Amino acid sequence: MLRYAVLLAGFFIAAILFAAAHSTSTSSGPVPIVVELFTSEGCSSCPPADALLQKFDKQPYPAAELIVLSEHVDYWNHIGWTDPYSGHAYSERQSAYGDRLHLESVYTPQMIVDGTTEFVGSSSHEAEKALGQASATAKIPVHIRDVNLEGNLLRAHIDAGPLPAQSRKADIIVVVALNHGESQVAAGENSGRRLTHVAVVRALVKEGSVAPGLSFSQDVSLKLEKAIDPAQLRVIAFVQEPGPGRILGAAQEKLSK
Repeated sequence: MLRYAVLLAGFFIAAILFAAAHSTSTSSGPVPIVVELFTSEGCSSCPPADALLQKFDKQPYPAAELIVLSEHVDYWNHIGWTDPYSGHAYSERQSAYGDRLHLESVYTPQMIVDGTTEFVGSSSHEAEKALGQASATAKIPVHIRDVNLEGNLLRAHIDAGPLPAQSRKADIIVVVALNHGESQVAAGENSGRRLTHVAVVRALVKEGSVAPGLSFSQDVSLKLEKAIDPAQLRVIAFVQEPGPGRILGAAQEKLSK
């Protein structure tokens, strides 16, 4: 009986995503949904959430494009293991979400869908509910083109909009992420484990803004910490209300050699 209920839930979510892709998206393709995971290699509860994010990156819903981001916070680093992918900027972004969503505190693993819905990052049930809700919201088109990596400098052109006239002014956020990351953890709560990650954020920058009723079209550049094999990288761009708030549209592009 439980298995039957789980199957029904899966079919229900898939049906929602399929219907939304044909009725609410402003583009002809799948509905883009941004899934942010705040995680840490120092947190023993995080590996199941990392695995769920990897599942979503394989695009299990054909009518939705799940744009996943693995943002490694740094506040676990003091307990014995320094997460090599961690950064204080990701901790600050999570704290800003916590303030806007009126949370008593932030935590790991925490998943946030389209900047509006948060839950424990390992909960596939809560994730599916949030994805169903996000898929029913119209998105503005976002496009990434002319991506070029020279050494540690990545350039691209971003087009977005037009922003709905009833919206507030929104930010254009550009992200560079590793397709794959892994560590052999030698200390802390996950000591002895080999952990793997997907879409590991290495740069997240506000590159501009767009006003209600207007579009955005601009060349952007991001400087990475070091040169990385282009085949290991993806570029993500999304339009987000300040706060950080609701994500209005998004796109991603994987680089090639």
